Amino acid sequence: MVVSGAEEVSTKSASDYDRMKELKEFDDTKAGVKGLVDSGIVKVPRIFIDPSLKSDEKLVISSDEKRSTVPVIDLNGIHEDAVRRKDVVDQVRHASETWGFFQVVNHGIPTSVLDEMLQGVRRFNEQDVEVRKRFYSRDTNKKVVYNSNFVLYQSAAVNWRDTFHCLMSPNPPSPEEIPQVCRDIMIKYSGQVERLAVTLLALLSEALMLKPSHLVDIGCAESHAIACHYYPACPQPELTLGTSKHADNDFITILLQDLIGGLQVLHQNHWLDVTPLRGALVVNIGCVLQQIISNDRFKSVEHRVVAKNIGPRVSVACFFPTTIQESIKKYGPIKELLSEENPPIYRETTIPEFNSYFFSKGGFDGSSPVLDYFKL
Repeated sequence: MVVSGAEEVSTKSASDYDRMKELKEFDDTKAGVKGLVDSGIVKVPRIFIDPSLKSDEKLVISSDEKRSTVPVIDLNGIHEDAVRRKDVVDQVRHASETWGFFQVVNHGIPTSVLDEMLQGVRRFNEQDVEVRKRFYSRDTNKKVVYNSNFVLYQSAAVNWRDTFHCLMSPNPPSPEEIPQVCRDIMIKYSGQVERLAVTLLALLSEALMLKPSHLVDIGCAESHAIACHYYPACPQPELTLGTSKHADNDFITILLQDLIGGLQVLHQNHWLDVTPLRGALVVNIGCVLQQIISNDRFKSVEHRVVAKNIGPRVSVACFFPTTIQESIKKYGPIKELLSEENPPIYRETTIPEFNSYFFSKGGFDGSSPVLDYFKL
């Protein structure tokens, strides 16, 4: 493989550096970041070096500073106890308005299922590279795709991450299309996380003072995709990121992370760790729910994943909804939330239009530049 190391390219002039050539050489291996690590690489290739780390360095909370923590919400009893449910709705409202992130425990998905889902991701990525290559593609129309960096050729820096992505609803792939090493658990986990999403959307609806079924009724759970991320140990984690800072282009994201950690959220202009909790799931508000339909009531905040010299780190993100290319349904500020004092801030848009603009910006430009485009 011909990909220059960070030390090597530092001696070259800018004119000697053919970024597109190096991107294509990396992509053509179809082995991803895992392939780089397996080859014994000890320097981060130049295409992975992220200049944003320098400017964001001052925003990182140091260990000796007082730090806030992402809210942890216990869902126990919400279906049986009305008083308990009201308290949880209040917690969800506060977290969604101030953080855009929260973790949930006692959510109904057994820890054994969560553990097996993480193991399934490891099994897929740690099988023979020739087997992984059969799934490697950049065809966005495929339901089952494995690649490294879905915006490889658009982003400012390549992320230290490989991803296995599967569209699970409304038209899932046949079981035979899903890799055998993780097939059963992906199908099982998909069904359980979809049920949890309906519960969370009900709580979010009530947090907006709407009937519980409102967000589900308008299509917020009509499709979902699972993205299984694999972050190999990085020899120079200070130079690159596992995932660049971004805000999600959906309604909500439900994330399962292992205990290694690395996820950070931008809160009050500081990067804070989302501390992994065994058995917990991380929930974050996406751009479409935040400002387009809640009319700025909820926050969709930037987040990122730092690279680490230990690992591999594994996470599983479930997006509601994912891209629905043929959808013509329009989403705008919920009419029940509007008044003379609270007029609409954003115009209506379709999911395909929103995603088209989002990915034209590289997919990782943060929430504000993307959402500004849809302001009235």
